[in-house]
Amino acid sequence: MLSDLPVPSDPRVLVDYRNADDAGVFVVGDMALVQTVDFFTPIVDDPFAYGRIAAANAVSDVYAMGGRPITALAIAAFPAKDFAVEIVKAIFAGGLSVLQECGVALLGGHTVQDLEVKFGYAVTGLVAPAAVWTNAGARAGDVLIVTKALGTGVIATAAKFGRTDADVLAGAMTSMQGTNRVAAEVLRGLPGVVHGCTDVTGFGLVGHASEMATASGVAFEIDAAALPVLPGARDLALGNRTGGLVNNRAHFGAVVDAGTVPPDLLALAFDPQTSGGLLASVDAASAETILAALGDAGVTAARVGRVVPATLPTRVFLR
Repeated sequence: MLSDLPVPSDPRVLVDYRNADDAGVFVVGDMALVQTVDFFTPIVDDPFAYGRIAAANAVSDVYAMGGRPITALAIAAFPAKDFAVEIVKAIFAGGLSVLQECGVALLGGHTVQDLEVKFGYAVTGLVAPAAVWTNAGARAGDVLIVTKALGTGVIATAAKFGRTDADVLAGAMTSMQGTNRVAAEVLRGLPGVVHGCTDVTGFGLVGHASEMATASGVAFEIDAAALPVLPGARDLALGNRTGGLVNNRAHFGAVVDAGTVPPDLLALAFDPQTSGGLLASVDAASAETILAALGDAGVTAARVGRVVPATLPTRVFLR
């Protein structure tokens, strides 16, 4: 749709939209700004939890670029009538609680009237120009690591129709409200081991892996049996497919070889995630050290595959 717009040529722009990266990066002096924006409609009934999830999702883009988020501007839309002020306050309070956990200063924001509730943030972070992680850095021989379990999309969909229990929903909500701060700090503390990184959100694991492999000129081999999955998600995967899951399969299916992966795991590989984990392409020799460091920091990460030379047109092999 926008392909005929002129391509930016400012030499201070290190990363823009062309490789489907998580945020833009702009050099200012000896540092660079990482800038992103993300907002969406409610996916849970609890307004405080919704605010937390929206904030965790927004700051994640900065962490996925190797940056440290420092400021945020709220973006919100609420109905003009018959909408309780207490709900609005709870949403903002939830979001603020995450910003404070991440050391992010809320500078202000903008609110408009709309029939449908929407909430999120524009976030700015800092990163050293030489330390930026992008979609384009994965190398053949790398190991692929994921830092959060999959399944938030199918669980949230099941909850809307009363098809899951409170414990399963609680597990998904806990995951979505958690940030990628600790995982990113651990990875940044091991200089040079991360060659490429993204966070797993609306395009699902396979979609984001495909974008990363394409930008890097490689292919990803993913071990479906090694994928971390939220409790209850496999049981719900086939009966609670989201519209996003269907769209992801239609959009990325042509570059994915699913082999004989069980249908429920395949659905979860395409499941759109909200506030998902990081997908990092890391130095193979350092993989066990990285996993141990993440585990020591309380991050349940999993080794899910490896990077191989490109075999077009396939970008992702699920095995």
